[in-house]
Amino acid sequence: MDRYRKWGWGLGLATVSAVSAFGLASWQAHAAPSTPPNTAATAEPARVTDPSPLPEAAAGTGKDPLTSTEVDKARAAAVTPGLAASAEDVTGKAGPEYLATELDEDGGRRAELYYYDYKTEKLYKQVVDLTTGKLVKSYSSTGMQPPASPQEAKTALDLLVASPLSADFKEAYRKATGKAFDGTAGIEPIAHIYTAKPADQGAGQCGKSRCVQLIVKSADGHFINVTDLVVDLSGRAVARLK
Repeated sequence: MDRYRKWGWGLGLATVSAVSAFGLASWQAHAAPSTPPNTAATAEPARVTDPSPLPEAAAGTGKDPLTSTEVDKARAAAVTPGLAASAEDVTGKAGPEYLATELDEDGGRRAELYYYDYKTEKLYKQVVDLTTGKLVKSYSSTGMQPPASPQEAKTALDLLVASPLSADFKEAYRKATGKAFDGTAGIEPIAHIYTAKPADQGAGQCGKSRCVQLIVKSADGHFINVTDLVVDLSGRAVARLK
């Protein structure tokens, strides 16, 4: 099930793999003709070369996965001038935070694009007809928290590192890597959306606000678990779960 399609929109609308096959040439070895005694017959070894990948098509058909060209086309149409001017992304810049694009498998060749507006705490789903390049439907809802974007994960790491609560993370980094923490270069943050539980203390706003927990992968492959800390991207704050 697609990770975004599982959210209901309360609007009477059900929200919403490519299989590639490679064939290798087969061959049959034929017996070499008999040779005179004491004479060794040699044969050149058989060679198989993988075919070069074909260039990506500009557009797919039917339920083909969206091409990069189609995604770019859909993104250009999805953010209206009004949304671009009124919304804010995770860094505070104008325009909503882009999350993901999926194929609308029930509506012909259309793309569903998901954006988050940090100013209003709303999730937007914009439906673009890829044939016409036009935005055909727009939905928004509060209280919906789909998976984080790469920019949200990076912002969460920056907020964590700048927080007084980062001391434990930096010590865990030193123990895992054998080196003192000297910045986020080469570090890969993996962000998971966090929604507050009834007994939570310190992160009760998460769910209405957009919050994440982090697992951090160091440049040399070590994983540092800091899921006892919650980064509130909306409030730009870090809290320890109690």
